[in-house]
Amino acid sequence: MSNTAPVLFNQTKPALIRIWHWLAVIFFAASVTTVILNGTLFKTKKNIDMVQQKVKEKGGTITPDQAKNVAHEYSDKLWDLHKLIGFGLSFLMLWRIVSEFIISRDKRLASRIKTANALPDDTYDKGHYLMVQYSYLTFYILFFIMASTGLVLAFEDVELLKPIHKLAKNIHSITQWGMYGFMAFHIAGVLLAELGEQNGIVSAMINGKK
Repeated sequence: MSNTAPVLFNQTKPALIRIWHWLAVIFFAASVTTVILNGTLFKTKKNIDMVQQKVKEKGGTITPDQAKNVAHEYSDKLWDLHKLIGFGLSFLMLWRIVSEFIISRDKRLASRIKTANALPDDTYDKGHYLMVQYSYLTFYILFFIMASTGLVLAFEDVELLKPIHKLAKNIHSITQWGMYGFMAFHIAGVLLAELGEQNGIVSAMINGKK
């Protein structure tokens, strides 16, 4: 084991990245919430009977198609909210790309990976550190794909984008599972680190100190 190697996980993140991280947490949580609600509580098929029942209770009449249109309004409202959140996430993606060129060179993801790869193979935690950094890189790639395809879906009425709408929808739907997987992996990793040797990761992401 190399005794002169730096403690890789003691590196702190710049304020620009820390602020971005917590905003991303909020926006991703909101986005996932709309997806869950749209697929469960506000799913159109599950609300058709409820709409018909409520209309009948008020002494009115409504056809199944009319009830379906009313129930679908819930989904439309959530979709509108999902789009707004998506615009916020797209802005955050742009922020992250720009910040990679603004922050100091040694704090950049590419530099961290390059520096770690150059260390001796027996450097303590090198393999673990590189796995984490490459997982971040994978996340950013997935994030970029999600943001790009999401914008195509949001501007579905633009003639130039109509030919790729279906493809974008399929890619968006598939990529979301990769994002969910990363989130689960990330949360589990942070919890294990906090309970193990790398405790202080959360506080470091808040105040920059560990």
